[in-house]
Amino acid sequence: QVQLVESGGGLVQAGGSLRLSCAVSGSIFFSITSMAWYRQAPGKQRELVATITYDGKTNYDESVKDRFTIARDNTKKTVYLQMNSLKPEDTAVYYCKAKNQYWGKGTLVTVSS
Repeated sequence: QVQLVESGGGLVQAGGSLRLSCAVSGSIFFSITSMAWYRQAPGKQRELVATITYDGKTNYDESVKDRFTIARDNTKKTVYLQMNSLKPEDTAVYYCKAKNQYWGKGTLVTVSS
């Protein structure tokens, strides 16, 4: 069984920063697993925010490029999402996904204007 637990969400003012973490446990070879962050804003569909391959290649949605950074620590089986210059439209529940298969329960990010 594979578990993903997100943390680090909260309330922040526009222009501020947050760092999300996703800790992975269970029967998964984390070091060779691609990871991703998604988000779902109220009333909208879940959308892909950023991905990172097992060897560190990253990709970002245009809306967060140059503001968000995805990173991983294979020794801690954790993936991070550093979010800078936050905007009210970044308000959403942020989800971690592993191996294009396993989901966490999400962490809420609220950006006030």
